[in-house]
Amino acid sequence: MTNIINKIKNFQLSLLDKYILQQVVVATLICLVLFIIVWIAPETLFKIIRKIFKYHITILTAIKLLILEIPKVLAKAIPVGILLGSIFTFDRLSKNSELSIMRGIGLSFNRIMAPVIILGAVLSIFCYLVNDKLVPIASKKLGESKGGGSHFVYIVENPDKTPKQNIIVANFTADLMSGVTVMNFAPEKYTDATTFKSIIFAETAKKEDNCWMLYDVIQYEINSDGIYKKVTKLSKMPILEGNTQGSEVYDLMLNTTRKERVFTNHQISKYAKLLKKANFSDEYRYFRTKLYQRYLHPLTCILFAIIGCLLGFSPPRSQRLIGFTIAVGIIFGYYITLPFFDLLAQKGVLHPFIAAMVPIIIFIAAIFVIKKIKDL
Repeated sequence: MTNIINKIKNFQLSLLDKYILQQVVVATLICLVLFIIVWIAPETLFKIIRKIFKYHITILTAIKLLILEIPKVLAKAIPVGILLGSIFTFDRLSKNSELSIMRGIGLSFNRIMAPVIILGAVLSIFCYLVNDKLVPIASKKLGESKGGGSHFVYIVENPDKTPKQNIIVANFTADLMSGVTVMNFAPEKYTDATTFKSIIFAETAKKEDNCWMLYDVIQYEINSDGIYKKVTKLSKMPILEGNTQGSEVYDLMLNTTRKERVFTNHQISKYAKLLKKANFSDEYRYFRTKLYQRYLHPLTCILFAIIGCLLGFSPPRSQRLIGFTIAVGIIFGYYITLPFFDLLAQKGVLHPFIAAMVPIIIFIAAIFVIKKIKDL
C-alpha cells in the first residue's frame, strides 16, 4: 500500500501521457455531445414542441426547458462518453501501430492507460456533483418538485405498535391540505374487526410548528357497538401534536409525489430515515438503493475508462466493430438492468447496497476477463 501511495505521489504526466490524454478528451467530448443529442432528441423535443403549441410558450422558454433537461442526461452520458472516447482513441492508436511502439520501448499497458484512468477519476467526481447538485436544481426548475398530490394515508402507532390513528388526506399542496379524515382506533381489540372510537372530517388543514391544525371540523363519536352517539362541530382541532411528529409526517406526504432526481444525496438520506421510521419498507429500500447508486455510479467512469482502453486495444488488422459492439452492449445492459435491480431491492430480494453494487462487481470482473483474453 505504501508503494502504491508513493507511486501516485511521484506520478507525473509525460509528453506521451499528455498526447494520449488529449486524444481521449477530444473523443470523449464528441461522444458526450452525440449521446446527449441522441438521448434528448426523440422524446424531450416532442414534449417541448407540444408545449409550444398547447401552452403557447415562447421559443426562449422552450430553449430554457431544453437546457434544463441536459443535466439529467449528462449524469448518464459521462460514463458513456469516457467509454466510447477511450475505445475510439485506443483503437486508432492500435491501427496506427502506436501502441505497439509504446510497448516496444518498455511501457506496460497499465502505464499507457494511466492518463485515461486519471481522466476517469476526474469525470467520476464531476459525475457525482452533477447527480448531487445540478440534477436536483434542474428538476425543481422544471416543476418536478411541486410537492402536491392526492390521497395520502398515514397510520399513527401506539408505543406497543398497535394502530392509534388513521389519517387520510384527499388532496394537498405545499401550503394546504383538504379533505382530511382522521379515524381514531378504539382501545378494545376484536379478532374479526377493527373498531373506531371516533371519526373526524375536516375541510382543510395546515401544518403548524408543532402539529397539524384541522379547520371546519365535524367529529363523530362512536360507541362500542359501532353506532354514532354524538356529532360535534368545531372550528379547529390539532392532531399529530409533538415536537417533530407533525413535521415528519408532513415531509413524508409532500415527498411521496416527488421523483428521486429532485433530491440531493443528503435529502435522500434524510427522507429514507423518515420512511424507515414510518414503516414504509418498500419505499425505504428503494430510496436506499438510489442513495447507494448515487455514490457508486460515478465509479463507472473509472471502470468504463479501463474497459474502453482494453476493448480499443487490438492488432492492426483486426475488426474495428468488435470493441464498439461490446461497448454498446455494456451501455444498454447497464442502463436497462438498473430498474430491475431497483425492483429486487424494493421487494426485499436483495439488500439495497448489494443491488447497487452488482453492476460494479460485473464491470470489475469484465476487466479481468477482457485483460486475460487479450493477454495484456
